[in-house]
Amino acid sequence: MPGKNLTRQEARDRALLVDVDSYAVSLDLTSGPTTFGTRSTIAFSAATPGADTFVDFLGDSVQTITLNGVALDPKTHYDGARVSVPGLAARNELVIEATGTYMNTGEGLHRFVDPTDDEVYLYSQFEVADSRRMFPVFEQPDLKATFAFTVRAPKRWAIISNQPTPDATPSAAVYTNPKGEQEPSATWTFEPTERISCYITALIAGPYDVVRDSVASRGGTIPLGIYCRRSLSPHLDAEHIFDCTKRGFAYFEEQFDQPYPFSKYDQIFTPEYNMGAMENAGAVTITETYIFRAKVSEALIERRALTILHELAHMWFGNLVTMTWWDDLWLNESFAEWAANICQAEATHWTGAWTTFSSMEKTWAYNQDQLSSTHPVYADMATLDDVDNNFDGITYAKGASVLKQLVAYVGRTPFIGGLRAYFAKHQWGNTVFEDLLTELEATSGRDLGGWSKTWLQTAGVNTLRPVIQTDDDGAITRAVIEQTASADHPTLRPHRLVVGLYTLQGHALQRTEHLELDVEGASTTLDALVGKQAPDLILVNDDDLSYTKIRLDPRSLQTLLDHPDALSDPLARALAQGAVWDMTRDAEMGARQFLHLALAALPGETGSAVRRMWLTQARTAASAYTAPEHRKEAIDDVTKALRSSLVAATPGSDAQLQVCQAFATLAHRHDDVAYVRGLLEGTAKLAGLEIDSEMRWTLLRSLAAAGALDDREVDAELRADPTSTGKERAAQVRAAYPTAEAKAEAWRQLVEVEGVPNQTVMAIAAGFGHVHDPQLLAPYVEKYHAMLTHLWEHRTFAIASGVATFAYPSALASRELLDASNAWLAQNADAPHGLARIVAENRDGVARALRAQARDAQA
Repeated sequence: MPGKNLTRQEARDRALLVDVDSYAVSLDLTSGPTTFGTRSTIAFSAATPGADTFVDFLGDSVQTITLNGVALDPKTHYDGARVSVPGLAARNELVIEATGTYMNTGEGLHRFVDPTDDEVYLYSQFEVADSRRMFPVFEQPDLKATFAFTVRAPKRWAIISNQPTPDATPSAAVYTNPKGEQEPSATWTFEPTERISCYITALIAGPYDVVRDSVASRGGTIPLGIYCRRSLSPHLDAEHIFDCTKRGFAYFEEQFDQPYPFSKYDQIFTPEYNMGAMENAGAVTITETYIFRAKVSEALIERRALTILHELAHMWFGNLVTMTWWDDLWLNESFAEWAANICQAEATHWTGAWTTFSSMEKTWAYNQDQLSSTHPVYADMATLDDVDNNFDGITYAKGASVLKQLVAYVGRTPFIGGLRAYFAKHQWGNTVFEDLLTELEATSGRDLGGWSKTWLQTAGVNTLRPVIQTDDDGAITRAVIEQTASADHPTLRPHRLVVGLYTLQGHALQRTEHLELDVEGASTTLDALVGKQAPDLILVNDDDLSYTKIRLDPRSLQTLLDHPDALSDPLARALAQGAVWDMTRDAEMGARQFLHLALAALPGETGSAVRRMWLTQARTAASAYTAPEHRKEAIDDVTKALRSSLVAATPGSDAQLQVCQAFATLAHRHDDVAYVRGLLEGTAKLAGLEIDSEMRWTLLRSLAAAGALDDREVDAELRADPTSTGKERAAQVRAAYPTAEAKAEAWRQLVEVEGVPNQTVMAIAAGFGHVHDPQLLAPYVEKYHAMLTHLWEHRTFAIASGVATFAYPSALASRELLDASNAWLAQNADAPHGLARIVAENRDGVARALRAQARDAQA
C-alpha cells in the first residue's frame, strides 16, 4: 500500500526530540487539475542539538528543502514518504517546497468536479495520518503546534479553514477552470490556530453556498456556518441543523463546564465522503448524503442529528484535550459517541436515542466483538496501519456502551465531575487514559483500576442467561443469572444492571417489578424472586445499562413468540429483539423461527431504527441463515410479508418508506417484479408513497437485480438525474444485472481500473453483491483471493479496504467459500495485518452463517 508506516516507538522518539512551535503553510490551488503547490515553514526546537529527525510528506515531489538557511538535496533527503532532516540545532526553521497530489479517494486533499455545472470542490480529510498528503508535517497527534494557512485560489471560491476566513487580497495568478475559462485568483491569509494536532487541521475550498447563524456561548458569540455545493443548496435543511447544533452547544458547555474552545463553528457537507463526518477544529466536514434530496426514513434523520452532536462533542473530547498516541483513540470516539447519545436523549426531541443506540450501535458492537479480530476497547496500536483498522464497532459503540455502564457503576454526578476536572487540568494538552482515570477515581472515591482492566483491557462480550425453576403452582423456587464468556476471551465482568419482570395485562406486556443488582462471576442468585409467581417475561439488562448479550428463559421466549408485539416500551422491545437475534446468530434458535417472530412484530413496530433492524435482520436470516433446502421458501415468505405490510402501511408513513425499500431489495418473483415496475411507472398506486429520485433508483436497482431492466432505461434515468449521486446510483444498478458479463465488468471496475472515485467504488461493490442467485458470484471465490495482495499494495487504504470488504462474495455463504478463505489465511501468514483482518472477518461471517444454517435445518 502506498505510503510509509509510522510506528508508535518512532513517534515517541520523535516527540522526545522535537517540540514544534508553529507551521506556516502556503497552498496554491490554481496550478491545475491534478496537483497543487504546497510549502511548509516549520519552527521547532530540538532537545539534542546535532540529532537527526524526519518530516512526513506523501505527494508528487519535493522541490526544495532548507534547514536553518542550508539547502538539502531532495534527491537524497526525500524517499517518497519522509523528508530526512539531519544535524538539528537547538532552534530550527525548516522550509519545504513541494507539489501535492489531489486525491479522489477521500484521503488528503480530495478534488471533486460537480457533473451538473463543472464546478470544482475541494476538502481535506486527514485522520488518521493524511495531513502529510497536503503539506509536509510531523504527522503525530502529540506534536501540537499553531497552524497559519495561506491559500491562493480562484477569487470567487469560498475558502474555509480552522480559523475565521479573512478578507481576500488580489493575486496575479490565473486559474483555468474545467470549462477552459480563465478566472482571477486571490490570496487568503488565515490567523494562526490554537495549539492543535495536525490531523484536525482543515482546508475546504470551492464555490460552496453558505447559510450563517450564531450561538451564544459561555465564551461569547460563536459564528455558525453551514456549507454545501451549489447544486445541493435547494435541499439544505439549515434550520434543523442549526437547531441541533445550538442544543448541543448549550448541553455540552453545561455538562463539561468548559466554553466551546474555538472561535467559530462551520459544518461543511462534502461530496464523495468516506465516513459520516470529521471533527476538524471549528470546520467539521460531513458527508453530503445527510443533505436529503428525497424523502428519507426517520432513522436516517435521527442518525444525522447524532452525527452532528458526535462531531461537536469532539471539540472537547479530542480537540481541546487530545490523545498522546492512537492507543487512546477510544478516548476520542467512545466519549464522543456516549456524549452525543446522552445529549440527543436529554436535549433534543429524539428522547428515545438510547433505544436507537441499543438497536443500532450495540448490535454493531456485539457483532464486531465476536469476530476473530476483536480487541480491547483500549487497544495496542503499534503502527498507523493498526489504527486504520480500529475505527470499528469496538472503538465507537462498545466503548460508548462501557462508558454507559461506568456511569451506572460510579454514579452520574461523580462521572460528570471527573470529566470537568479532566478538561480543566488538561486543556490544549495531550493525555493518556490514566489521566482521566485519576480524575474519575478522585470524584467517585472508587479504585477503578480493576474495573478498567476488566472492561477496557480485555476483549469479548459476556452472555447473561436467566435460569428459572418453578413449582407446580408457578411459584419460583430458584432464580439465578448465569454468566458465560467465549473460550478465546474468558473474562467474566461485573455488571450493574436492572432485571425487568413483565406480566401480560390484556394484550400488553407491562413491567410490574424490577430489580437493581450487581451481577458478578459465573452465577448470581436472585433471592428476591423466590416464592413469587413467575412473570410472563424476564428481561435481563432491562434499561440497557450494561454491555452484554442476553438470553430469554423458555417461558419468556414463548411469551414473546406468542405475543410478538405486546411490549409497549420501545427500549424493552429493542432489547428483546436483540436477544432473539443473538440467539439466531449463535445458532440457538432456527432462522425460520426468528423470521416468524420478526414478521409478526414488524407491522406493529413504531420505532424507525428498530424497524430498520427488523428489516435488515429478516433479510439476513432468510438469505444467509436459513438452511439451503428451506431458503427459497423463506425468502418468498419474507417478500410476501413485506408486500402485505407495504400495502397496509399508513400512507406517507415512515413504515411505508422503509418497507418499500426492503421489499424492492428482495423482490424477485414475477408478480413482485411486475409490482415494482408498476410503482416505477405509476400503474400501481400506493397512496402517500413518493416516487422521487431516490425511490426511482431503488426501484430500478430492484428491476436490474431481477433481470427486468436494460441500459436504455438506466441511461434515460441518468439523463433525468445527471448529478454525482445519479452517476453513483447508475453504476450500482448496472453492477446488479444478473449476468456473468455484468458481474465481470463490475469486477473489472473494482479491481483492475485505477482512479475510480471512492463512492463510485462503493456503489459498484453494492451492486455486485446484490444477487438473487448467489451462484453468479461463484467464479469470484478464486478471483477474490487471488487479487488481494496486488490490491493492497497498489491502492490507498480507503479503496483497498473497501474493495476487500465489499467485493467478498459473501452471498454464497458456502463451505467452499469458507475453505478458500481459510486457505488464503494459512498461505499468507505474513500478509499485512489490515488485509488479513478483513479476510478473517469475512471468513468469520461465513462460518457463522454455516452454523446458523445447520441449526435451522434441525427445526
